[in-house]
Amino acid sequence: MTSKVTKNGNESSGKARAIVLLSGGMDSCVCAALAVRDYDPAALHISYGQRTEERERQSFQRICERLGIRQRLMVRNEALRAIGGSALTDSSIAVPEAHDIGRDVPVTYVPFRNAHFLAVAVSWAEVLGAGKVLIGAVEQDSSGYPDCRPAYYEAFNRVVQVGTREGRIQIETPLIGMRKSEIVTLGLELGAPFDLTWSCYSREDRACGICDSCVLRLRAFTAAGARDPVGYVEQTVTGQL
Repeated sequence: MTSKVTKNGNESSGKARAIVLLSGGMDSCVCAALAVRDYDPAALHISYGQRTEERERQSFQRICERLGIRQRLMVRNEALRAIGGSALTDSSIAVPEAHDIGRDVPVTYVPFRNAHFLAVAVSWAEVLGAGKVLIGAVEQDSSGYPDCRPAYYEAFNRVVQVGTREGRIQIETPLIGMRKSEIVTLGLELGAPFDLTWSCYSREDRACGICDSCVLRLRAFTAAGARDPVGYVEQTVTGQL
């Protein structure tokens, strides 16, 4: 099969086009690795004024380089920070330590965030002629965010069907039913560059090890029998949770 350089600079191998939402975190990195395996991918990163914005953007670029994703789009959403209401976008709200994961929706929830992300992704998919949008949403072993549930994506796909020109774009959530340890195992099989990812909610130098995201990630690597290559400030404490 021959490859050609398309007008947007990507090499096309004959695979179907897909957009992958890549935050720079563990789950989205595995989703990107799946996209590289199964599609001709273009990667989308959306900054929204979150605490670790610069580190996540850096992770996005490095992951794309490692995976060979040449076509990228970085967008900044000003609305979510202006709206606030989340510890990720409002510095006056402290990022909590992980104690009651999954019991209540925590203050790290960014109100209706994934709708903003998916709207951009679907718009870009229409322009590129991509039939799929991949997002690394996870329902199990998560913080309980309402926009990470299967019913949410089923409903959003109906919106996309009636709200786009041809109605053929599909949002896919390949990880949504998996446990975090299974995602780690899959990522290792795919060669996902976990060493380049960033999951911490509060720090950009070394991961805190005590926020929901860090704890869930560390538990996943431990359950998968693997070592997390990212450095943590509170590695010893978190490893005992």
